[in-house]
Amino acid sequence: MPERPIRLFGDPVLKTVSAPVEQIDDRVRSLVADLVDSVRLPGRAGVAASQIGVNLRVFSYNIDGDVGYVINPEIVEVTGDRELIDEGCLSVPGLWHKTPRHPFARVRGIDLDGNEIEVSGTGLMAQALQHETDHLDGILYLDRLEKDERRAAMKEVRESDWF
Repeated sequence: MPERPIRLFGDPVLKTVSAPVEQIDDRVRSLVADLVDSVRLPGRAGVAASQIGVNLRVFSYNIDGDVGYVINPEIVEVTGDRELIDEGCLSVPGLWHKTPRHPFARVRGIDLDGNEIEVSGTGLMAQALQHETDHLDGILYLDRLEKDERRAAMKEVRESDWF
């Protein structure tokens, strides 16, 4: 399967809460394959289905060569005080801003066989799990920024050549 084009900030699909996957069928298998292919490109830590225009609760991740996916992910645990971490997003290209994230996160979901799976981690994995789950809830990292940081980010978006 080919990687799919990434939807950019301003596309309403990115602000829509994604529906849960009710049935594993060929469409969902194809979506997972596309997400995994899309996340394998250099510089990508995660891709949510909404970022490729599909409002289903699925994301892929690629952290330190560990590539995978989660269907119907839900954050079941975060620990530690939120820290401001440099964060970017494929849907907001070229921008990096200090985003509050917990240092540990755990998500639970299912795989293509319907088996329950958990993915957890610290550092970049924790950040990616929170970031991608946010996408599926219609939240962009810009929405998480503190007031002054968000104001600066929105100015950068308006001045960008892709907006």
